[in-house]
Amino acid sequence: MISRYARPEMEKIWTAENRFRIWFEIEAHACDALAKLGVIPESAAKNIWKKGKWDVARIDEIEKVTRHDVLAFLTNLAESIGTESRFVHQGMTSSDVLDTAFAVQLTQAADLLLKDLDGVLAALAQRVEETLDVITIGRSHGIHAEPTSFGLKLATHYAAFARAKKRLIAARDDIATCAISGPVGTFATVDPRVEAHVAKKLGLSVEPISTQIIPRDRHAMFFATLGVIASSIEHFAVEVRHLQRSEVGEAGEPFGKGQKGSSAMPHKRNPILSENLTGLARIVRASVTPALENVTLWHERDISHSSVERVFAPDATIALDFALVRLKGLVEGLVIYPDRLRANLDSLGGLHFSQRILLALTQAGLSREDAYATVQSNAMEVWHKLQKGEKASLKAQLQTDPVVTKKIPPKILAACFDERFYIRHARKIWKRVQAG
Repeated sequence: MISRYARPEMEKIWTAENRFRIWFEIEAHACDALAKLGVIPESAAKNIWKKGKWDVARIDEIEKVTRHDVLAFLTNLAESIGTESRFVHQGMTSSDVLDTAFAVQLTQAADLLLKDLDGVLAALAQRVEETLDVITIGRSHGIHAEPTSFGLKLATHYAAFARAKKRLIAARDDIATCAISGPVGTFATVDPRVEAHVAKKLGLSVEPISTQIIPRDRHAMFFATLGVIASSIEHFAVEVRHLQRSEVGEAGEPFGKGQKGSSAMPHKRNPILSENLTGLARIVRASVTPALENVTLWHERDISHSSVERVFAPDATIALDFALVRLKGLVEGLVIYPDRLRANLDSLGGLHFSQRILLALTQAGLSREDAYATVQSNAMEVWHKLQKGEKASLKAQLQTDPVVTKKIPPKILAACFDERFYIRHARKIWKRVQAG
C-alpha cells in the first residue's frame, strides 16, 4: 500500500522489523518449552533470548543466496547467538514460524480495526442523536417515497457497523491460532506442549489440526469480513455522494478554508472524501477472492497462497484502517442543509402523503383497488402539473375530488398531511438499534 493511504500504526504491523521480531519470539518461546521438556539446555534457551539479534538488511542479503526467508533469518540469528543457535528451530518447519507470525500480525491488525470501528460508531451515534427529529424525504429507486428521520438514515449505518464489529471480533478469534506442529503437522519432531506454550505466550489458541499450515478457511473468513466492512463504508460514502449532488444538496462533505474543488472550475465542491472511500473499498474487497482461493491447497501444503497473502494482507488492512478513520472524520464533519431538506420535501406538492390518503379511504369503506385508483389519478394529475412548471399540491387536488370529500371529513384529511406522523417511532427504533 502506498504511503498516501497508510497510517503509521497499521503500517508498522507489516514492516519487516515487526515480522522478524515475532519470528524471534516464536523461536525463543519454543526454546523455552524445549528446555522445560529437557530437549535442550535451559542455559541455551536463556542465551537465545539474551543474545538473539537480527538485521533486516543482513537477512535480505542472505536470502539472495538461500532463496528462503526463514533460513535467511535463522542464519542471521545464528551469527549473534553462536554455537547455541543449533537449538533454535528444533523439530520445527518454516510454516510453524510463518503462519503463527501471520496470525499475530492479523490479530494486531484486527485490534486496530476494532478501535477504528469504535470511533466510527461513536461519531455516528452523536450525529444520530442530533438529527433524529430532522425530517427528510425517504427515497426508493432514487424517487421520493415517504418522509423519514435523517437520524434514522444515519442509524441504519450505525447498525451496519455494529454488526461489523461483532463479525470482526469473531473473525479475530478465528484467526488467532498457533501452529507449531512440524513437517506435515504430525508433531513427530516437536512435542505438542511446545505449541501450547508458544500459543499461550503469544495470546493465541492452539490450531487443532494444522497439516503443515494453518487452514486457510480461517483467513478466508477474516478477509471476507474485511470486505463486508468495506462495503458498509462504501454504502455510507455513496449516500453522501448522492445527497451532495447539485440537484439534491441536502447534505455534503465539509469544505475547508482554502480547499479547492477543481483546477478549472472555481465553483466546484466535489465529494472527494466519499469518492476516495469508494475506491479504497474496492481495494479491500479485492482481497476476498484470493483469500477464498487460498483455501484450496495441495495435500498438506503448498506455497501458492504465500505470495498473494504477502500482497493483499497488508494492502487490505492498511486500506481499511485508513478508510475507517477517514469515514469517522466524514461523519463528524458532515454538513446538513435544513432549508434544502425542506425544499425537497415540498418540491412534489405533498405527493409523499399518498399512502395515508389510500389508507384513510380504505378505512372509510372503499375497496383497496378503488382507493388506489382514486389516489393515483389525483397524484398523477399533480405530478404532470409540476412537470409543466405549474403550482399544484396533492391536498388541494384531493379537495376537488368528490369521492375523497365524500369519504374523508376535512379534519381527517388535514391530519393525513402531518409530517410528524412519519417519525413518531424514530427514538424507539434508535433505542432498538442501540440495544443490538
